[in-house]
Parts: sequence; structure tokens; C-alpha cells
Amino acid sequence: MPLIKETKFDKLTIRIYSDRSAAGCAAAADGAATLGRLLKKKERVNAIFAAAPSQNETLAALAAAPDIDWQRVRAFHMDEYVGFSRTHPQSFGRYLDEHIFGLVPFGEVYYLDADRDDAVERYTRLLKENPPDIVFLGIGENAHIAFNDPWVADFSDPAAVKKVPLDETCRTQQVHDGCFPTLDDVPTHAYTLTIPALVSAQTLICTVPAKTKAEAVYNTATKPVVADYPATIMRCHPDAVMYCDADSGRLLLD
Repeated sequence: MPLIKETKFDKLTIRIYSDRSAAGCAAAADGAATLGRLLKKKERVNAIFAAAPSQNETLAALAAAPDIDWQRVRAFHMDEYVGFSRTHPQSFGRYLDEHIFGLVPFGEVYYLDADRDDAVERYTRLLKENPPDIVFLGIGENAHIAFNDPWVADFSDPAAVKKVPLDETCRTQQVHDGCFPTLDDVPTHAYTLTIPALVSAQTLICTVPAKTKAEAVYNTATKPVVADYPATIMRCHPDAVMYCDADSGRLLLD
């Protein structure tokens, strides 16, 4: 694959590829290899998936990967708009159904059913019963991971799942991504897995393409490891790799 540059910031490896397809395919190949290794050690593997256009190429390549015993993998998703059912046209559950959950024969799929009154309690229990092994994620334009935006991110959060407000910067990204036609259409609150819940996994596979993410990638690599830049927490993780394209990684190229 056309790798342009590989670099490291603290424990976080960043690989920059020529285009988003190459970055996504590389992330999927490494993710598939990790799933294979985990399945040799464990009877069941727990995987968390992000839902965003940035994940399109990774999920497509992962779904096509050979020799993964998907029936021994439990799938989770990491965030959802409050009040959205999995059948809502713009729900993250529906996105994941279309891009991965409905394409391979997972043993179980656990949705963060955000139209349930007990959404937080239920998903907290499920995560406690099934601690995550691998997370497929991205980062936001404000360096958020999941919906842990700078104003709500907490590296020591005691919760595994929580309800959070979404500010204009975060909501505008959903318009940039083509998920909603206007800012007024974007919900104001969501449920999210917290940072401790995400980074508790053994492996983080983070795919971050597009020029709109260039500043977020640069800040993740170079800013202090603080909650003002939530994705910087990956620099403390023992097995985290970020897969960028030439657009998102341009500020880290010589």
C-alpha cells in the first residue's frame, strides 16, 4: 500500500497514506490481523465501531476480509443521538447496519438504543459484561473521540456511557460530513461511550481521512495530552495507530 510516512508521537503511531482508500484498506488489514490474533486467544472478542463517513473505506475492506470467524465477535457501537432508534435514517446504528453489522455474521450485535429510557444503564451493563478488546474509531474536527468533545471529555470519567450536549462545532461537522442538510437538523444531544471505556480496549484502530481533519490530526500529535484535545489520550495507549491520508496528515509531512 502507498505509505508516504510513518511517525510516532509518544506511544501513538501515525501512518500517512497517499489517499483515503489506501488508509482505510491498511486500517482494515491491521484490524483483521488483530481480530485473528485475539480469536486465537479468546473464545469471544468484543469490538466497538464508530459510525461516520471517515470509516467507509475501513469498514468496507474489513467486511471483505477473509478468514475472520465473525460468529465469535460481539459488536458494539460507540455513540448515538438521543431519541434515535436504529431504524432512523440518520442514526449511527443504521449506518453500521449498512456498512458492517449487516454484512458479516456477528455472533451478537449490541446497539446503543437511544430511544430507550434505560439506554445508559443497559449499555453500561453490557460493556461491563463484555469488556472491549478492539475499537475502530476516528476523530472529529475538534479532536473528539466518539462524542467526547473538549467541553465534556474526561480522561478519568467514572462512567462508561453518558448523555452529552453537542455544541455548534461538533454539530457543524455532521453537516460537513453530509449526514444532515443543515445545522438546525442536527440533534443537540447524544449518548456516548466515555474515554476510559474506549481506551480500555487492547487495540485502537483510528482512521482519519480528509482535509477537514488536518488540524485535528496535528493537534492530536503535538498538543499536550489534555482533555481540551480528547484524541491526545491515544498517545498514552500501548497499541494505537492512526491511519491518515495525504490531506488529513499534511501538517505532519515534511
